[in-house]
Amino acid sequence: MVDKDDGDDKAEIGGESGVVEITPAPLDAKSAIIEALLELAGERNWEDISISDVATRANVSLSAFRDLFPSKGAVLAAFSRKIDKIVLESTGDDLIGEPAKERLFDVLMRRLDALTPYKLGLEGVSDWTRRDPLAAAAINQVAINSMRFMLEAAGIDSEGAVGAVKLQGLALAWARVLRVWFRDDDPGLASTMAALDRELTDGGRFVARAEDLNRLAAPLFSLARALFEQRLPSSERRRDAASETHDERTA
Repeated sequence: MVDKDDGDDKAEIGGESGVVEITPAPLDAKSAIIEALLELAGERNWEDISISDVATRANVSLSAFRDLFPSKGAVLAAFSRKIDKIVLESTGDDLIGEPAKERLFDVLMRRLDALTPYKLGLEGVSDWTRRDPLAAAAINQVAINSMRFMLEAAGIDSEGAVGAVKLQGLALAWARVLRVWFRDDDPGLASTMAALDRELTDGGRFVARAEDLNRLAAPLFSLARALFEQRLPSSERRRDAASETHDERTA
């Protein structure tokens, strides 16, 4: 389950009292659970994996599992945050000045690099979401949370109504890219990169139209808000009058 360096997994050093064996520290319980779940997801159907199975593979007690996670889905969310952190820590300022699409392409390729050790397990999770609409909705929300930080890492705004469109569109596009990636055995990931480029190009066009529509609609929203605010006091007076009438009738 844990990657090891080439050679023995124990190192020896000399000391005054002789040779001392140093054993690498094991994964912490949280990381062990994440690794165990992704391993099992690559071996069997998601529905056939119990929490006890994960705890056993991770070599932790059920009590320890419960202290850390309420469900298998929560483990997946923690895994996604782990990948977010890896990508964000590896993203620097080397793409400043590049077009937005190129910046986002680079960030998402870094994400694929971070996901590579878990490819088989993630394919199992993807298969599960296609069988279970509720699971698909839950995983979609996890993806949206991650895509928010991917956009931020690429220097792309994700706030407001158009930002919500970007996030949902990117989450769906990412799911389509992953399906290509699962079948892409080329070390250079030519098919995956082509799919990602295509999705970002199409998404860019859609976002541009959404931004145009938002600019056109903004004055209408402002007018509606102003009219509502002007009418609000009279509405409040009517409610006060109705309340007074009710009080008189019940007195």
